[in-house]
Parts: sequence; C-alpha cells; structure tokens
Amino acid sequence: MQSNNELLSTAGRVLFALPFGIIGINHFIVSDFFNGMLTTFIPGGGFMILFTGACLIAASISIILKKYIKLSCLLLALLLLIFILTIHIPQLFEPDKAQFAFMELLKDTALMGGALIIAGIYKEDIIEYKKS
Repeated sequence: MQSNNELLSTAGRVLFALPFGIIGINHFIVSDFFNGMLTTFIPGGGFMILFTGACLIAASISIILKKYIKLSCLLLALLLLIFILTIHIPQLFEPDKAQFAFMELLKDTALMGGALIIAGIYKEDIIEYKKS
C-alpha cells in the first residue's frame, strides 16, 4: 500500500503532466491559433507547431508512466525556456499582447520550475544488463 506521501507525489506528477498532453493534442487540433503566436525567432512555421505538440505529448506520457522522467522533465524545462525567450519576451514589446505575454511568461516560468523539481527528485532510468 502506498503512503500518503507517495499518493500525493503520484497525484502531483500526473496533474503536472496531464495538461501538457492536452496542450500537445491542441497543437494538432487548433494549429492555426498557435500559428498566430509564432514570432520571427521561430523557424519552421507550421512544422514547429506540430513538432512542439508531439514533444509535449511525449513528455506528458513519459512523466505519467515514470519512464525516462528525468530526461523528459529536463527537456520540457528547456522547451519552456525556449517559449519564454522566443515567444513571451518578444511579445512584451507589443502593446496589444504585453499583458497576456507577461502572464504566460510567469506561468511558463513556474512550470519550468516544477519540471526542474521533478527532474531533481527522480534518478536516471538505468537499464542493467546481466551477463550470460
């Protein structure tokens, strides 16, 4: 039976990861919305939207299933940093987008912190090979 701490940790991990999967699916369903957020700092246009969606879905599944969780969280933190640097900060200088961009910047900064905390808690997935 799981302890209260284990139950809280599992619930927190799943609640952290699940929205990333849903947002990743959204990248495929409403790609036009995300296309409007692209700046000149982001190459690849529509492909990058779909690639980002796939990355978010993969990270979500990895975190929920606890497979390669450390690597997934580190890559997720890097992706969020890229969002901050290439989308949110440039939008701070556009008067009609600045307030929304600031809120998104704060949200992604907090999520990046959460991803780094999870990465720090979990050990590397190590596969041990037995010699025959």
